[in-house]
Amino acid sequence: MRCPYCAEENTQVKDSRSTEDGAAIRRRRVCSVCGGRFTTFERVQLRELTVVKRSGKREPFDRTKLERAIAIATRKRSLDDAVLERMISGIVRQLESSGEAEVGAAEIGGHVMEALRALDDVAYVRFASVYRNFSEAKDFEAFVSDLAETVSARQSAEPGGTN
Repeated sequence: MRCPYCAEENTQVKDSRSTEDGAAIRRRRVCSVCGGRFTTFERVQLRELTVVKRSGKREPFDRTKLERAIAIATRKRSLDDAVLERMISGIVRQLESSGEAEVGAAEIGGHVMEALRALDDVAYVRFASVYRNFSEAKDFEAFVSDLAETVSARQSAEPGGTN
């Protein structure tokens, strides 16, 4: 592993351990030249995924782009980082285990929408506003109205809810 400080290729692993969800290995490393310390993560990748954008352009799947989009949607929400990491890992596992080498951006967005809807309504609306390309206030109004109806129906169906 190349040192991020001096670009030396000779670094030593000082400590290895699994992450909380067991989906990655965390390694503490030290550079043998400059003494810099840094952490790396290794994840299992079942297959190389290619994302097919709406424009038809193809690009390699990038987990960090998914993480960034979810971080933006969940910003300033009181959500545990471990819960978000499990959600992201679950979405990636779903995509990798689908059996397809190419996955549409809309499919990825659908998985994220589904996961955020179960996790946090505000993050769900934030993500939907970008994913569905809301351009006017009425777009938000219609979406939130549908969400409110769904939440109301879900609450009345729960034990102890109003029927």
